[in-house]
Amino acid sequence: MQALKDRILSEGKVLPGNILKIDGFLNHQLDISLLCQIGREFARRFSGRRIDKILTIEASGIAVACIAAQYFGNLPVVFAKKAKSGNLDAQSLLQSEIYSYTYKKPVMLTVSKDWLRPGERVLVIDDFLANGEALRGCIDLLGQAGAELAGVGIAVEKGFQGGGDRLRSAGIDVQSLAIVQSLEGGIIRFREEQ
Repeated sequence: MQALKDRILSEGKVLPGNILKIDGFLNHQLDISLLCQIGREFARRFSGRRIDKILTIEASGIAVACIAAQYFGNLPVVFAKKAKSGNLDAQSLLQSEIYSYTYKKPVMLTVSKDWLRPGERVLVIDDFLANGEALRGCIDLLGQAGAELAGVGIAVEKGFQGGGDRLRSAGIDVQSLAIVQSLEGGIIRFREEQ
C-alpha cells in the first residue's frame, strides 16, 4: 500500500536492534485517515470471504483492527490480552504462551472462551509482524476455540525476520500492506511487490 510506505519512508526512524519506529502515525499517535485507508485495503484484499470476527493483540493492534472492522460491516473485534485480568475466570480462558520480543520475556495471550467460538471464521489483524510469534499464539487460540483462521492482515511486516514467509509456507494467507525487506545502515527498503 503506497500511502503507508510513503509515511514509513517520510516519518519512520530506524533504531538499534532493527527497530522501526513509526509511532507518530501507527502505534502511539494515530493517523485516523491513514488507518481508514489501511482498513479499506484489508477489506478489499479479503473481500468475498466469510469472516465472522476480527482478532488482534493488545495494545497496538487494537486501533488497526477496530478501524478495519468498519469496512467489514462493523464486525466484532476481540483482542488477546497479554496479562491475565482479575475479572477473568481461569476455567473460561483460552491461553497461549508466546515470547514477546518487545518486552523480552514470555507473555500469556488470553482470550475468554465466550468471544471465540467453534466454527467462527476469524481474521487476525495486527500492526506489525516480525518473527511470527504473536501470530503463532493467535492461531493457537483459534485452534483451542475450534474457530477457523480466515487470513491474516498486517500493516507492516519486517520481511527480513522471516515470520511472514514461514506462515505463508505453512499455507496461511498473510496479507501485509508494507513489507520492509531491510533496515541495514538505517535505510528503510521495501520488498518488491510480487
